Amino acid sequence: MLVPKSLTTLRSYDRSQFSADVVAGVIVGIVALPLAIAFAIASGVTPDRGLYTAIIAGFLISALGGSRVQIGGPTGAFVVIVYGIVQRFGIDGLIVATLMAGVILIVLGVARMGAAIKFIPHPVVVGFTSGIAIIICSSQVKDFLGLKVANLPAEFIPKWRVIASHLDSIDITTAVISMLALAIMLVWPRVSRRIPGPFVALIVTTVVARVFNLPVETIGTRFGAISASFPHPVVPHVTLDQLRGLVAPAFTIALLAAVESLLSAVVADGMIGGRHRSNMELVAQGIANIVSPLFGGIPATGAIARTATNVKNGGRTPVAGMVHALTLLLITLFFGRWAALIPLATLAAILVVVSYHMSEWRTFRGELTAPKSDVVVLLTTFALTVIIDLTVAIEVGMVLAAFLFMRRMAEVTNISVVTRELADEDGDDEGDPNAVRDRSVPDGVEVFEINGPFFFGAAEQFKDTLNEVARKPKVLIIRMRAVPAIDATGLHVLQELARRYRREGTLLLLSDVHAQPMFALVRSDILPEIGEENLFGNIDDALNGARDHLGLSRLPRPANATATVERETPTKNPQKFAQGS
Repeated sequence: MLVPKSLTTLRSYDRSQFSADVVAGVIVGIVALPLAIAFAIASGVTPDRGLYTAIIAGFLISALGGSRVQIGGPTGAFVVIVYGIVQRFGIDGLIVATLMAGVILIVLGVARMGAAIKFIPHPVVVGFTSGIAIIICSSQVKDFLGLKVANLPAEFIPKWRVIASHLDSIDITTAVISMLALAIMLVWPRVSRRIPGPFVALIVTTVVARVFNLPVETIGTRFGAISASFPHPVVPHVTLDQLRGLVAPAFTIALLAAVESLLSAVVADGMIGGRHRSNMELVAQGIANIVSPLFGGIPATGAIARTATNVKNGGRTPVAGMVHALTLLLITLFFGRWAALIPLATLAAILVVVSYHMSEWRTFRGELTAPKSDVVVLLTTFALTVIIDLTVAIEVGMVLAAFLFMRRMAEVTNISVVTRELADEDGDDEGDPNAVRDRSVPDGVEVFEINGPFFFGAAEQFKDTLNEVARKPKVLIIRMRAVPAIDATGLHVLQELARRYRREGTLLLLSDVHAQPMFALVRSDILPEIGEENLFGNIDDALNGARDHLGLSRLPRPANATATVERETPTKNPQKFAQGS
């Protein structure tokens, strides 16, 4: 349902909830201030762009979103991809990529793809999230220690080589400010959880640096003063070649925004006992990422930490998120010029703490005990994120996870030659009234049974099993009572089999076909190849059909067999004809 939560929650709104939302919104706004500035600087853009993003995108995500308590704005997940785009395409390229990502998000929401985003494998999410945390932390070492490095490489390994070669240039004063900020953030929660630790660290270190006139680099010395006015909308200029190059980064931004916002919404649902509207959330994220960059903003999404802070301080409706944006707006307009005094070492310390929490190292360690295929996906995604590129990491991680899933599904699909196992007294189907072992299978008849989904992952296994049959049977029965689904490749294999056996004079019969495979057969052009008369709802009818073909007498059904409905024509009533009807 594409209806913003703000419209439904405000129907029963009262003064007490408004007061709670305002308090929560102001606190979250204070929390968001240093983070918005820090994420912008780490992304390679000016600090004011982070503030504009938190104000504009934060307001729109709350006003139009599908979550009651979601807080939107710039997040650490975007730092790596934004930095790469800015270095390659400049600010105009970033604006265009963000606009394209906004359109993609709206399309995903309108197409009701919100639930599908949740199916991204967990090892992929943990892998690139932990990788991003490592990159963010690495990018802050220079400002954290005050290293005298003119240009720090963007690539991970060359970056650490340069850092290692310049460790003798550590600035003691800068390092002291960083450690002071870090200590405050670690200790302050024991004093008060009402006032956020990063904000306290920012105020204290800025005052200390100003009062003692410490020679540390600040926002003002690197970027100049922050404008106290609101920006005008600007239309970017890019070439067609640049536009083509921005398609992949745009999809990466959209995927990150979708995944992080919906994960944040799910976490928030668990905290308040609510239920978000995933498709509406995607549409709101898309609108925010279209409007925000026109005013100089960077990509935005739902922020888990800020959303949790909102909930813990009493926020229960989108009003809290809108108040958070208005709080940031007032701070920017009336106190923005003071932001130039903030030491970069303080922002580096804040991002080090953010990256530590973002790394989810306990989850990462726990994933290493998962099945080997999941560990491969996790480590591959993590390594590619850190060493190569986030876009490549997500693409390879998703493809690798898909292939491993297909292999897993192929492994659980079992094809057995039932007629070879009739002499086995300890079969797995003992006690099954419909087991073939309780039937009389005539000479010249082979019965195969498929257990599991019959799709392209199991097609080759099926062919290999068929080739094991040394003698050519007169009748081949394929029993499909344990096949819940079939895809185009499975249908094609059946078609090839029907043609081959028709040439060789072997009759192909199918029995116990479920509803989905039956509908697939009826809708395809394969049914005429097999013949409607060669489809049976149970194994007894299929065996009697084989006896008719061989000129043998029919046998009655076993007394303990499951009764079946009167035979129907598959093309007229696939559902009733299917096994289990």
